[in-house]
Amino acid sequence: MKLLRTLPTTRLLLLLGAVLAAVGAAAAIAIAAVDGGSGSPPAPEPLANAIHDALTATPPDGVTARVQFTNNLLPTGALTGNVGSALMSGADGRLWVTNDGRGRIELQSDAGDVQIVWSKSDLSVYDASSNTDYHLALPADTSTSAAQGSPPSVDEIGGFLTKLAQHASVSDAQPGVSAGEGSYTVSVSPTENGGLIGSAELAWDALNGTPLRIAIYPKGGSAPALSLEATDISFGSVSGSDVDISPPPGAKVVDLSAPTGGGSSHAADVTGLDAVQAAVPFQVVAPATLNGLARGEVRLVGSSDSQSVLVTYGEGLGTVVVVERAADSQGSASGMLGSVPTVSIGGVSAHELATELGTVLEWQHGGVAFVLGGSVSPADAEAAAGALG
Repeated sequence: MKLLRTLPTTRLLLLLGAVLAAVGAAAAIAIAAVDGGSGSPPAPEPLANAIHDALTATPPDGVTARVQFTNNLLPTGALTGNVGSALMSGADGRLWVTNDGRGRIELQSDAGDVQIVWSKSDLSVYDASSNTDYHLALPADTSTSAAQGSPPSVDEIGGFLTKLAQHASVSDAQPGVSAGEGSYTVSVSPTENGGLIGSAELAWDALNGTPLRIAIYPKGGSAPALSLEATDISFGSVSGSDVDISPPPGAKVVDLSAPTGGGSSHAADVTGLDAVQAAVPFQVVAPATLNGLARGEVRLVGSSDSQSVLVTYGEGLGTVVVVERAADSQGSASGMLGSVPTVSIGGVSAHELATELGTVLEWQHGGVAFVLGGSVSPADAEAAAGALG
């Protein structure tokens, strides 16, 4: 928690973009099959059947692809510093995935490439523009093949889609062509508590289920805020040398892994306003409602040397999250959002990062440092922050 709190905003956004790219690539190998697509749109098929076919496909020896990463999340001038990075500006690149859970995405830019490398146990994101490697140890998979069970049936998938339709608008499986492969595309749009998120789209190979494109659109927008798509793809064995690479000597290493062992005492089980207030040395600000949203969870997070209070308001994708901690002794309002513009909230200067999908504010007041974020407009975020003081 202490590391994430002090990590510069640009670095946090780089990591989030990298995780998005890595998750999309990992999903490809999880449900891919040996044969490629036909290059022409497939016959129409019910969504439940198309999903079932993808989930029951046989994994291939490997996947190789050209990819395009689009990032329209940040408005021009929203950040200073490392904006030339491939993850901040978007870039073309390449992807390799083996059939044993290893993979790599290389995004290329004039400022230097970004290398995202993963296995079943580790995720590494190396950004050449800052010569920094972000490392995350992944939790061990303790499940067994027997515990995982067989893929859901068509009827079970249909039942899930029926329940999902109570909260979101789900399209049919739309036939088309993606990366030269016959594909299906599904779009999901929240119908309640969706915040600023308009929809999410996923396209996959109609013959083998390989994901070919994932995109998130802002509400009312026709262009994706974030997307990762294959522009050319092939199936076959992938050499270990394509996925097993290390950062160059001298790279700065930032370890984002959760601490293990040791004597740190974690406060994950301290919940409820009264119990949390008794556990921290500062006055917790958690009104029953915030800008019309009802208070949800109040929880103590972090280790004993870096405790913060997390408070949620509202439900669904439109939830607003507030993190509070004791302000530093200098009372500086420049924290992890120090590189973004400031706004005035009730006479207090706050750093504001406004994106197409949400807003984050950071400020200090009354000996407490606040971070407020959610998939809400800047006006709504500022109104909520003003109510906290």
